[in-house]
Amino acid sequence: MSTLPPHLEQILDLARWAPSGDNTQPWAFEILGDEQVLIHGFDTRDHVVYDLDGHASQLAIGALLETLTIAASSVGRRVDIQRRADTPDSQLLFDARFRPAPELAADPLVPHIKTRVVQRRAMSTTALTARQKSELADALPAGYRVVWFEGARERWRMAKFMFDNAKIRLTIPEAYAVHRAVIEWGARYSEERIPDAAVGVDALTSRFMRWAMSSWRRIEFLNHYFLGHLPPRLQLDLLPGLRCGAHFMLCADKPLTQLDGHIAAGRAMQRFWLTADRLGLFIQPEMTPVIFTRYARRGIAFTRVERARRSADELNRQLCGMPGLHEADALFFIGRIGCGPTPQARSLRKPLSRLMLGS
Repeated sequence: MSTLPPHLEQILDLARWAPSGDNTQPWAFEILGDEQVLIHGFDTRDHVVYDLDGHASQLAIGALLETLTIAASSVGRRVDIQRRADTPDSQLLFDARFRPAPELAADPLVPHIKTRVVQRRAMSTTALTARQKSELADALPAGYRVVWFEGARERWRMAKFMFDNAKIRLTIPEAYAVHRAVIEWGARYSEERIPDAAVGVDALTSRFMRWAMSSWRRIEFLNHYFLGHLPPRLQLDLLPGLRCGAHFMLCADKPLTQLDGHIAAGRAMQRFWLTADRLGLFIQPEMTPVIFTRYARRGIAFTRVERARRSADELNRQLCGMPGLHEADALFFIGRIGCGPTPQARSLRKPLSRLMLGS
């Protein structure tokens, strides 16, 4: 990294901590000058069932751009980011040009870039305070809003929604291929995947999952004859869904129909998440129902399992009936939130040296 200007190294070393689905980190950096970086963003649509339209990766890339902007303030720089319009959606390029701004104070969210973490285990059911909710809502830029699901009845509604969705996730071969690739067994930390200690199940269930996931035929047999999907659905979806302060949905004021809209939504999501960390709150994304219901609305055949496609249609009907959700295509993020102990296992990130191109 000796050829990298120190201020750019500091900015990029922070930016790489942006969140991405299953820790895919769909980005790389190319230095074009002392104050210019070309950001390469890609998606995983060719092999990840959760990204068939590229929107999951676009959301992550938006989070990266927001993190880059926040990180730049830590070294007294503003950044102008422009997407190169002549590139395909699956291979995005962004020019980031930095300029010194000695009068610029560091963004208060800078210290939270590295401490922001996913909490997949049970949280406290203590309700969020009015001040916490107000600060989280204010963290969203103009054009975005948060819909809250609070109290025991609404937590049950959302937990059941996630429980129903999980049956799709755990019984289609397309998702099995992803899960098998992204879990790092016997680990508390992982630079490129999700360590099994952070998945959110107990040790016995983790051993069962590791054994079962050695082949799709084994998964299919267990699901068909022994309801093998039930223990992880209970531990990963239903029980955590009940054990939190609230669930929430992040929505744009209008449907997200263009690539730039998904990128901008990712930026909004990241400010919301970093603000939650600043307030001492944890978040677990609950994104697969967002994805499966979008596939259902747009007629995307995401699996060869007909039963699962019908389930996605039903899930979409449930989603469209959620209070406060005026337009399903404006929804871009669902999560649960609350306070509790800091997770003892987490995904890390690839070292910056592995994300650099042309160096």
